Amino acid sequence: MTPTRIAVIGGSGIYEIDGLEDAKWVQVATPWGKPSDQILTGTLDGVEMAFLPRHGRGHVHTPTSVPYRANIDALKRIGCTDVISVSACGSFREEMAPGDFVIIDQFIDRTVNRDKTFFGPGCVAHVSVAHPTCPRLSDACETAARDAGINVHRGGTYLAMEGPQFSTLAESRMYRESWCADVIGMTNMPEAKLAREAELCYASVAMITDYDSWHPDHGEVDVTQIIATLTGNADKGRNLVARLPALLGAERAPCPHFCDRALEYAIMTSPEARDPDVVAKLDAVAGRMLG
Repeated sequence: MTPTRIAVIGGSGIYEIDGLEDAKWVQVATPWGKPSDQILTGTLDGVEMAFLPRHGRGHVHTPTSVPYRANIDALKRIGCTDVISVSACGSFREEMAPGDFVIIDQFIDRTVNRDKTFFGPGCVAHVSVAHPTCPRLSDACETAARDAGINVHRGGTYLAMEGPQFSTLAESRMYRESWCADVIGMTNMPEAKLAREAELCYASVAMITDYDSWHPDHGEVDVTQIIATLTGNADKGRNLVARLPALLGAERAPCPHFCDRALEYAIMTSPEARDPDVVAKLDAVAGRMLG
């Protein structure tokens, strides 16, 4: 058993954790640059917590400029074990209505301008992301949502687009009808891939704000509508997060789905061929295997 430290990466509308004891903002230096912001640390119901505003306080980062590698490295570096992403998304499904939450289990990555791996020349690794979210952590998120009275859907495919513009009508129809995506957002990739490389359990909670542009009765995405829905979703999101410590507990066993051992057979470069400078940058995310 090891201590649990729950990290919450908050998207649009989620900028804090209610009820955090001994709360303080800490700056974490990483080899990948500065994270989006300082990290808010503290305890909730006896469980260590960390909160990172993905876009920075004041929403200063675009979906593309978010320093994903620095964010995940920083969370791993301070001892986080479980990462819950909470983000605003559009819906491709009538039944996944604005105000509902979706516990994501799959992704389609359409981003093109982001650094998507900690590894590279000098130290090559290939991790599996066939199942990119942790079922154990997703179970806790679903239970917390239901206990908070949130209308939640278990399972859904998240289409990650580059942004910052919203979809064209043709794209929206293609993602919905041909690609069978359920929700659309701009920030969970490469975040989920990097969390897997860092051997962190990762769960994604999509907070539905709109129907993208496919819906014949709703038209194109309206930012004023999104902001109005965000307000209600943010309250629900904080209620969900507040229930996680009791569900996950102060100590945890090894992940039954091997998220925390994802690098076990992933590093391909032989020890004598590894670039020392690259290995040094991987001290937090891959120190278990390279140390």
